[in-house]
Amino acid sequence: MTPYALTLDPGVRELRAGDHLLQELATELALPEGVFGCTHLVRGDRPRVALSLAVPSEPLLSTVRERLAARGHDVRDGLPDPVGRAVLYPGAAAVTGTLTIAELLTRSAIDRVTVLGTPGPPAPGTLLVTRDHVRPQWQDGELVLAAVPAAGGVLVPFEVPEPTPCCADH
Repeated sequence: MTPYALTLDPGVRELRAGDHLLQELATELALPEGVFGCTHLVRGDRPRVALSLAVPSEPLLSTVRERLAARGHDVRDGLPDPVGRAVLYPGAAAVTGTLTIAELLTRSAIDRVTVLGTPGPPAPGTLLVTRDHVRPQWQDGELVLAAVPAAGGVLVPFEVPEPTPCCADH
């Protein structure tokens, strides 16, 4: 992970809102492909979602910091924690549809895939149905996608694109 990182705390409470804000900022700020944008859960007396942006150079970091501050965002240097959930990452736009694990790893910055409930990694030819929603997490300096088995012998990302709200049936 790059040392050129900053955090903003926009006060959002849901991951989807954080995802949308990161994508809007990437467009508004015309961020280059090499940027990582992550959500981070902040616990405590005011649970919320913080956002981080990691960029490839100090000059770009300064520009992003200034432009975010000009938009009224409270920005601080560094990452809030080392385990962010990546929304923006190199190759994110290329991991849509159904891909093999090998294609996913080749097309994106994702370092590896784990399958919940299994001891080893999936075979490179295993199909992953992305549902156009691939959110890997940083684990020990690697970008790791958690997947689960699905019908037909394929895998799907553990995180679903449109989760059912808690207590939706009550």
